[in-house]
Amino acid sequence: MTILFGRKHKKASSAALLPTLPRGAGLISCEVVDPIGMPLHGATITVTDGVTRSVTVTSTTDPFGRFVTMLPPGEYTVLVTADTLEPVRMTCAVAVGSHHDLGQLHLKSSPVKELPVPGSWVFDPPHTAIRFVAQHVGMAHVHGRFARFDGDIKIGEDMADSYVEVSIDAASITTGNRTRDNHLRSPDFLDVAKYPDIHFASGSFVHRHGAKWTVQGVLTMHGVSRSVQLDTTYLGMVNGGYGQELRCAALATAELHRDDFTLNWRSMLARGIAVVGPRIKLELDLQAMFHGPDTPTPPQ
Repeated sequence: MTILFGRKHKKASSAALLPTLPRGAGLISCEVVDPIGMPLHGATITVTDGVTRSVTVTSTTDPFGRFVTMLPPGEYTVLVTADTLEPVRMTCAVAVGSHHDLGQLHLKSSPVKELPVPGSWVFDPPHTAIRFVAQHVGMAHVHGRFARFDGDIKIGEDMADSYVEVSIDAASITTGNRTRDNHLRSPDFLDVAKYPDIHFASGSFVHRHGAKWTVQGVLTMHGVSRSVQLDTTYLGMVNGGYGQELRCAALATAELHRDDFTLNWRSMLARGIAVVGPRIKLELDLQAMFHGPDTPTPPQ
């Protein structure tokens, strides 16, 4: 969609909060809002020269959804994009010493991808990864994964009635360093001899917008159960794989706090043990294959 705004140019001096224009420049600005009219932080703005088609400016909106930039005089195309939302494209003219306000740009939700068909879906381990990132105390980030796990998803006739269950072999943790991995398996951390499994069971699927969902559930690790929220992007459903199986895919992330699971990093620091930091980012990159039309009742 191309929109040509005919609003009269306004002098930059009429807006005290706008930057002072250098000689020979003009200014454009806009405010970007989401589907419910709230300021959209982090939307990408790409400004392209209307003659050469080269990218002149690439930036993002501030926490208030605002964007301001200075440009030489000329014709420009402005493209506004944000994850899961429909892009907005427009053209505008910039004149020397002028302020061209594009106004409030309302981004609408993208068409919702076809949801998985109701029934039972099972994880496809070769195409699924459970990863984590943690900051090593005083050093760089530690990247790791769990090599062994299984899980399934039960999709209801109403997506809100669906649930997912995942079981992870805690001893399969790997970070590429054998000494560190053995320490992570020890009683100082996961204590895999006493707590061999990490388990997640969802309680609700909540649609946010577009392909974005929130999956609320309970994570049990190290003998402790805590409520966890998975911020999930649904990637769609296709017929694929060697057997042309029906597959669906999603990417889910969560932030865990080690103290919530009684993994006391402070006591280990006091003992001089180098450890990963207190916050861990968990990422589930999954593909699941359709297993059948049955939709068992979630466990109580």
